[in-house]
Amino acid sequence: MIEMQNRYRDTVRALSERICEAAESIDTDSLGSFVELILSKRKIFIYGSGRSGLVGQYFAVRLVQLGLDVHFVGDMTTPIIGKEDLTVLISNTGETMSAVQTANIARRLGSHVVSVTATKNSKLAHASNSVILINLPPSADGNLLPLGTLFEDSAILMFDAIIPELMKRMGQSEDDMRHKHAIWV
Repeated sequence: MIEMQNRYRDTVRALSERICEAAESIDTDSLGSFVELILSKRKIFIYGSGRSGLVGQYFAVRLVQLGLDVHFVGDMTTPIIGKEDLTVLISNTGETMSAVQTANIARRLGSHVVSVTATKNSKLAHASNSVILINLPPSADGNLLPLGTLFEDSAILMFDAIIPELMKRMGQSEDDMRHKHAIWV
């Protein structure tokens, strides 16, 4: 049991260090532009496939709690994307075909497309108006951080780290957000 506890603590430390390194690699100018886009657009559409989709849904919940008009692409009730809207696409590799197709459609409809990816020259990055690049450390251990774990956890940290800025700029408090939390309905 003690051996398991030690391995667990070592894993938590290693994960935390790598996630912080990746999240801190993100260009703050691109994050500032992203915040401006969130605040200036009429609706926000978010999409990712698999675990990246779960990261997107996680972020969408916070934006809804801020009172923003947010939709997850692919839900039955999602309205059509328009010219005054923002589309946020999340993909580690930037090669996920459904994300690339969504980027192409959203741009054709006039939406500003932001991709969050770890791959600078990916199809998704090329199909987007703006890219938020998460630089993953080359030493990422697949046994410790399998199948995109580092990207997904770093993306969650990045999204959570911009929420306080959005709260400040929108004049929202945690209490304001609590009143928009689904649990209070």
